[in-house]
Amino acid sequence: MTTSIDGQEVQIRNGAVAIAAITSCTNTSNPFVMIGAGLLAKKAVERGLERKPWVKTTLGPGSRVVTDYYERAGLTPYLDKLGFNVIGYGCTICIGNSGPLIPEVSAAVNEADLAVVSVLSGNRNFEGRINPDVKMNYLASPPLVVAYALAGTMDIDLVNEPLGTDADGNDVFLADIWPSMTEIQEVIDSSVTSGMFKARNSDVFTGDIRWQSLPTPSGDTFAWDATSTYVRKPPYFEGMGKEPAPVQDITGARVLLKLGDSVTTDHISPAGTIKPDSPAGLYLQEHGVDRKDFNSYGSRRGNHEVMIRGTFANIRLKNLMLHDIEGGFTVDFTTPDDAIVPVYDAAMAYAEHHTPLVVLAGKEYGSGSSRDWAAKGTALLGVRAVIAESYERIHRSNLIGMGVLPLQFMPGMNADSLGLQGDEVFTIRGITALNDGGIPDEVEVEAVAADGRTVEFTARVRIDTPGEADYYRHGGILQYVLRSLI
Repeated sequence: MTTSIDGQEVQIRNGAVAIAAITSCTNTSNPFVMIGAGLLAKKAVERGLERKPWVKTTLGPGSRVVTDYYERAGLTPYLDKLGFNVIGYGCTICIGNSGPLIPEVSAAVNEADLAVVSVLSGNRNFEGRINPDVKMNYLASPPLVVAYALAGTMDIDLVNEPLGTDADGNDVFLADIWPSMTEIQEVIDSSVTSGMFKARNSDVFTGDIRWQSLPTPSGDTFAWDATSTYVRKPPYFEGMGKEPAPVQDITGARVLLKLGDSVTTDHISPAGTIKPDSPAGLYLQEHGVDRKDFNSYGSRRGNHEVMIRGTFANIRLKNLMLHDIEGGFTVDFTTPDDAIVPVYDAAMAYAEHHTPLVVLAGKEYGSGSSRDWAAKGTALLGVRAVIAESYERIHRSNLIGMGVLPLQFMPGMNADSLGLQGDEVFTIRGITALNDGGIPDEVEVEAVAADGRTVEFTARVRIDTPGEADYYRHGGILQYVLRSLI
C-alpha cells in the first residue's frame, strides 16, 4: 500500500518491518552483541544507509552501563542516526510497551489488513503481545535488529540481497558492514570496564529526586488506596472461612470459551497494550485515566479489575464458538439472542446468575510465560474447570493453585470428536472423592445442549500430587497458606 511518511512516498507491504527494537532482556548483559550492534550502525551510517521510514526503532537497554560504554566507544551518534534512541532502561517491547506504530504505518496496516512484523532482541514474541497492529514478531540478536531496520522487510535474503545502496549507487550487503569479532573485541577492551558496573550498581536503589520524594505510608499492614487504578486489594479471601468447605461437584456450568491447540498464557493473560474500547480501557476511562496514561497490562498487574478485564482479551485469540471473529469475544447464553460480547462481560453476566464456567481447549494449553495472571484471571472470571487435551505443566499446577480444576480428555478424544459445540450445560461428577482424602483418577462429564443433545464422557483428573489436592480442597494455594498460618 502506498502512503506518505514525512513527505516521502513509500510502499508498505506484507512482511514490512514496522518495529525494530533492541530490548533489555538477556542480550544487554552481553557486550559482544551490543557493541556489535553499535559497530554495525556505525558502518551502515558511514556507507550512507538509513533505516526505512516505516520502521519504528528503539533502544531499551537493561542497564545504564550499556549507554556508558556506547558513549565511551563513540557509537551513540550512529545508533541515534538510525533512530535507535534510548527510550528507557528495563522491560520495553517484550512486555508490550512498544507504543503506537508510526501513525501512517498504523493507518495503512488497518486499511489494507497488512501483516507487518516486529524484530526485537528480546525473549517474548507471542501473538498480540508486542503491538496490536503487528501480527508477526521475530526474535533476533541486536546486530540483526539493526540490519532489519535498514532492510525494512522480513522478506529478504540478508546474505545475498543488498540492504540498500551507498552514495555512489553501489549495493551494500550485510557482509560489507558486519563487524568482525576482532573489531568487537578491540572496542570492548577499550570501552568496557568493571568500574562501570561497580559505579552504576553502587547506587542502583537510590533513584532520582522523584523516586526519593514519593510518600511512603507507615503502619504494620499495607495501606490500600481505594482510588488507585494501579494497586487494589484483591478479592481472593473474601468470604473465606477458617475451615475449607467440602469440595462439590460442578453443576449447571456454561462454556466460556472453546479453544484450539497451542493457546498460550499470552492468549489467556493480558500483557501488552490496553485498547481504549476494551473492557479494561473503558474501566480506566471511567476512573478518570486519560488514554495517554493507560500504560500497559504489565504495569497494572496489581489491579485485578484491570487484569480480569484483559483475561482472554488477546486480539489474536480464536474462540471456536464464533465464526470469522478474532479476539476476546464469546457467546453470552444469558441473553435471549445469545449475544456476542467481550469475554469479561459474559463472565460477569454468568456471575449474576451464579453460573459456573468451564473452558474447553486442545493440546498444550497454557504454554508460554505470563503465568501468574493466566491462572488468576481465569479463576476471577468464574471458571471452575478447564477440560483440555494436554497442558503445559506449570499452568496446570497454577490453575489448581487458584482453585480451578484441570481435567483432560481421554486419549484420542477432544471437544470436536465428542461433538461439543460450546452451547451445552455441563455437569462434572466425582470430584467430591477429594473429600475422603484421595485423588480421583477420573470424573464423569455430562453436557446437555438446549435441543436435548447430550454428550457424556469420562475425563482424567489432572491433580497430580497430594499437595495439589490440598490446595484444591482449600480453594487455592493462597487460602491454603493463610489457613496454615492461622
